[in-house]
Amino acid sequence: MAIKEIKETKKPAANTSQVTQGGASKDEQIGFHKGSLSTLAKEREEMLKILSIVEQLMQMHVSALKELGVDLEKIAKQQAKSEPLEQKL
Repeated sequence: MAIKEIKETKKPAANTSQVTQGGASKDEQIGFHKGSLSTLAKEREEMLKILSIVEQLMQMHVSALKELGVDLEKIAKQQAKSEPLEQKL
């Protein structure tokens, strides 16, 4: 069996956009980056929603502990004094 060489033919770029070294036109790259930013903005919004829920849950637990007589500030101060300086860095 003989090995055939396949030569790729490149399509000419559209008149309105230039082909870059990566092979994608400038318009394609712009579209890609805009789409990525849109997706990431939506992801950030969802992350903020999750963070808000976590904060609310933490506040509920802090309130419940205060009602039960647990002084979290006192405990935090005691832990800060007992931790060696190396762990704080």
